[in-house]
Amino acid sequence: MPTDVVMPQMGESIFEGAITKWLKKVGDSVEKDEPLFEISTDKVDAEIPAPEAGVLVEIKVPEGATVEVNTVVAVISSAASVATAKPLAEIPAVPSDSAAHPALPSSGGNSDGRQRFSPLVRRIAKDNNLDLSQIVGTGSNSRVTKEDILRYLNQSGPISSAPKAQSAGAPGPSLLGTGENTNPMRANSEPLTAPQVPQVVPLSKMRAIIAQRMLESVRISPHANTVYKVDMTRIVRLREREKARYELQHGVKLTYMPFIAAAAIQALGSFPIVNASLVEGFIHYHPQINLGIAVALEWGLIVPVVRQAEGLSFLSLARAIADLAARARAKKLLPDEVTGGTFTLTNSGVFGGEFGTPILNQPESAILAIGGLRKEPVVLTDAEGNDTIAIRSMQHFCLGFDHRTIDGADSGKFMSEFKKTLESWDKPID
Repeated sequence: MPTDVVMPQMGESIFEGAITKWLKKVGDSVEKDEPLFEISTDKVDAEIPAPEAGVLVEIKVPEGATVEVNTVVAVISSAASVATAKPLAEIPAVPSDSAAHPALPSSGGNSDGRQRFSPLVRRIAKDNNLDLSQIVGTGSNSRVTKEDILRYLNQSGPISSAPKAQSAGAPGPSLLGTGENTNPMRANSEPLTAPQVPQVVPLSKMRAIIAQRMLESVRISPHANTVYKVDMTRIVRLREREKARYELQHGVKLTYMPFIAAAAIQALGSFPIVNASLVEGFIHYHPQINLGIAVALEWGLIVPVVRQAEGLSFLSLARAIADLAARARAKKLLPDEVTGGTFTLTNSGVFGGEFGTPILNQPESAILAIGGLRKEPVVLTDAEGNDTIAIRSMQHFCLGFDHRTIDGADSGKFMSEFKKTLESWDKPID
C-alpha cells in the first residue's frame, strides 16, 4: 500500500512550512526514519524523516513551495509501484520569489469563502497597515503565506531597462557606455563600460523571518548597551590545562562558552530583572533561566534554548550547549527547543570583532554579546599599591538591554557580578 508523506505540524503555532530541499529523488529507496526532505518554518529548519520504508514514487510539492501542515507532499510505495510514479518534471511549477505570479484569486480562504490567514501573517499585515485581499497568495487554496506578504513589502517595482542613447544633437550629458566622453580629464581614456545589472535574489524563509523579527525588536524596545572588559587569564589557563583530559574523560570539548554561560546564570540569579520580560504593561519575572545560545549557520542564525539552566552542573551545561549547537547545524532541532528563552548569549567575537551591540531576542529584556579574546598589556596593582605591567587575556562583553525594564544601574550591577565571577573563577568543572 502506498504511504502519503505529509508536511508535519512542527509546533502548535505553526500552520505552514516550506520545502527547502528534497534529499531523495523519485525512484530512490528509503528506509524508515531516514531523512527525506528539509523544511523551513517560522520556528526552525529541520530534516523530516520518511514515515515508512519503501520507494519514493511521487513528489507532489517541489523545492521552494510553501504548503499548509498535513498537506501530502510525496508518496512512498513498494518497489513494484515505481512504474506508476509521476516524474517530478510533470509537477506544475510553483512560482519562485523572483518570478512573476500567475493570476490567482487573492481571497486566501476556505471552500466556504471565509478568510483564513496564519497569526503571523495577520500580525505583519496589522503592523504594516496592509489589506490582505490585495496580496496574491501562493499557499493552499490561494492563501496568503508569510513569504507572500514579506515579498509584497519588499517589492520596489520592476527593474528598469537600460536607458536609450540620446538622439543626435540632443543636449545633456552622454550616457555611460555610449562611446562619448565629456570629461576632459578622460580625453584619452578608454570609454567606460556599461553598468552591470545588479543581481537580485529573494530572501530565504529564514532570512525573511530574521529580518521581520529584528525590525519588530527595534520598534518595540528602546535598546541600550553597556560594555565591560573582563580579564579571562585565570580561565584561559584553566582551560589550557584541562581541555585534553576533559574531552577524553567526558566526551565534550572544553570551550569558553560554558564558563561564560555559568557566570551569566549566576548573575541572573542575583539580578532577576535582567531575566524578566515586559508583556502588555506587566513585568514577568521568570521562575527559570532559559538560556538562549545563538548559533551562526551558513543559511542564517538560530537560537536554541537550554531550559532551566540554573539547575545544571558545569558539565551538564557544557554538554547541553554542545548538543544544541551540533543539532542546530544538522537541522535536527525541534520547535520547542528554539522557543521560550529568557536571556540570550551571542558570540560576535568568534569572527574577530572587539564587541558587538546586539538586538534583543523578543520578548527577552537582555542579551549578552561576547567579544574577541585577545592578549593585551594590562596595569596590575598589588595589595600594597604597586603597579606592574603584565600580559593578560582580555575580552569585551556587551550587554544589550531593554531600557523600559532595566536601568543603567541594574545593567551595571549585573555586569559587575558577571565580571567578578569570571575573573575569580573557583567553581568545579567536572
